Amino acid sequence: MIVEKALIALSAIADPERFVFIILGVVIGLFVGVIPGIGGLVGLALVLPFTFSMDPFTALAFLIGLSAVTVTSDTIPAVLFGVPGTVGSAATVMDGHPMAKKGEAGRAFGAAFTASVCGGIFGAALLAASIPILRPFMLAIGTPELLAICALGLTLVAALSKGAVMKGLAAACLGILFAAVGDEEQTGELRWTFDSLYLLDGLPLVPLALGLFAIPELLDLAISKKSVAGKAERQDRWQQWLGVKDVLKNWSLVLRCSSIGSLLGSIPGIGAAVIDWIAYGYAARTLPGARESFGTGDVRGVIASESSNNAKEGGALVPTLAFGVPGSASMALLLGAFLIHGIAPGPKLLGEQLDITFTLIWSVAIANIVGAGLCFLFANELAKIATIRAGILVPLVLAVTYIGAYQGSRDILDLFVLLGVGLLGWFMKRQGWPRPPLVLGFVLGGLIEDYLFISMTRYEFAWLLRPGVMVITIILVLVLLRPLLGLLWSMIRGKGTADDDAADTQGNSEQSSGTKKATAVSDQLLWAFYAVMFAWAILSSGNWEFEALLMPQTVSFIGLAAAAFWVASVFLAKPLFAKFGQTDAVIARDKSLDHLTPLEIRRSAVIQIAWFVGLYILVILVGVLPAMAIFIPLYISRETDVGWLKSILIAVPAVIGMFLLFDRALHMPWPTSLLGDAFPVLRSLTWLRIL
Repeated sequence: MIVEKALIALSAIADPERFVFIILGVVIGLFVGVIPGIGGLVGLALVLPFTFSMDPFTALAFLIGLSAVTVTSDTIPAVLFGVPGTVGSAATVMDGHPMAKKGEAGRAFGAAFTASVCGGIFGAALLAASIPILRPFMLAIGTPELLAICALGLTLVAALSKGAVMKGLAAACLGILFAAVGDEEQTGELRWTFDSLYLLDGLPLVPLALGLFAIPELLDLAISKKSVAGKAERQDRWQQWLGVKDVLKNWSLVLRCSSIGSLLGSIPGIGAAVIDWIAYGYAARTLPGARESFGTGDVRGVIASESSNNAKEGGALVPTLAFGVPGSASMALLLGAFLIHGIAPGPKLLGEQLDITFTLIWSVAIANIVGAGLCFLFANELAKIATIRAGILVPLVLAVTYIGAYQGSRDILDLFVLLGVGLLGWFMKRQGWPRPPLVLGFVLGGLIEDYLFISMTRYEFAWLLRPGVMVITIILVLVLLRPLLGLLWSMIRGKGTADDDAADTQGNSEQSSGTKKATAVSDQLLWAFYAVMFAWAILSSGNWEFEALLMPQTVSFIGLAAAAFWVASVFLAKPLFAKFGQTDAVIARDKSLDHLTPLEIRRSAVIQIAWFVGLYILVILVGVLPAMAIFIPLYISRETDVGWLKSILIAVPAVIGMFLLFDRALHMPWPTSLLGDAFPVLRSLTWLRIL
């Protein structure tokens, strides 16, 4: 049956229309990967709303095609400019950029692209090979075990959030609370709808995901007021074949690092930011002469990093498909696409819907092959994207972001959610708060509540004593307490926290006292916001029926416990708790704006937020596309030294392209505007019905 389903999936993918969408996803993924700071997660969030009208095979193939190749093209800015396109190429910079300085950029590209396609195919093969093993394993798992696995997945993400364990846990709890908004299925209780029809069906995933990931990156890019990279130099295309030979010569390294990427990718919460460094470190410790040559332009360092971060995609799909626990933040959005298209992860995807699973496997393999081939052909052209000035790039991407966010529920309030969550996401990014746990909590919130309701209804509290649940719970507790236990052990051995204090001092010395003070105050404000949200959730849900309040109150108490632990780390026993509570947000926070003073950041942030809000107001007044036609040239002319004429020449083809794509091709219904309401006759004209 497995072979038959695999052939059915291949024939479905081979359909010309679906195959075109895979290629389209690959092309978009390559463009997204080249732009530093955007990344596959933002790319997925941008295109997710445009898959609503597709069939499940086409939609998932399109999304996989995009996500699978962003870690291929992100090599280009990493090698040429020393600026990683995504976090997955950070380790590639170590040897790729020194190779470029020595005139071997083409060789680095050849090695990176070849290692990427090998790693991607390995990850797809591992996913296919795991199906016969997972199927009988899934039959032995009940609803309580699935609930425990979901909780473990969220805990792993929190525990691996750059050391900010309590921050990650609090963010995950807030995401679950966001998922609780709306009509509760079991009791009909209206939870936090505030008599709004918009909130009756809950918060939509798309504007929330775009707000968390796209808006903060665009806001930082706008505040920086500079292009991502300098001038791109053309590379010798024939030199790339030397890199191909390097990969063939080091085939065993490719195999080992691909295995590391696939296996670690299958563990929820371990993302590309960790995996490529683990593979790079493994290669540095095991290869002869690597300790001396790595970091100076050793092609083996590029091979190790690139083969592992592409292989992780296939591995990350394993827990996503089998248990509904996303292996990464990108997989969380893919899980959201599953739910949008009526696909439930779990046993069905390994049984009667096995053809959908093989669609994903074929898509990963095909996307990696096509993506690497396009990178070989167009590396020089793709590199030019990273040289576009922020003042030109921001309004164009922001326009697509607004249109994409509107697809959440096709209500103008989607844009309000986008901006509100975007502001929260930006503060979280600036203070080193992990954002993936929040979106994972939001995506898993519905599943967790369903599993919790079924477990309590069928077993009451006896489900906590099931062997599988107890084992997973022990692992969960150990994951949370591991940093604290390690710190206690070091104190028992007499080492204290001198090393940690020294590290804090070194990290803090990089900042002025004003920056440190601003960081601490902002961090405290974020904690206060989270604590108020959890406390308010408990108080406001007190009169609900038990089934409706069970999940929200449970996660709210957990969130308050995390906040209490943070208070303890600050005011009671900082040497003991600081490492666990991660109060030294300076270490984890984003440093892309460190060339600006805190006052400059605040002033620029206020201006840019005003631009973003102004676009929202324009949309309400005149409609989406007319607002874009006004906003794009106005922003470019004011935020860059480009004149009005050039600004208009940039905006006109962009707006026409949006009209042809979204209105003519996708037949998207536009939100009504105040101008259209005031003059309904305008909507009778074909070209003005966008009002």
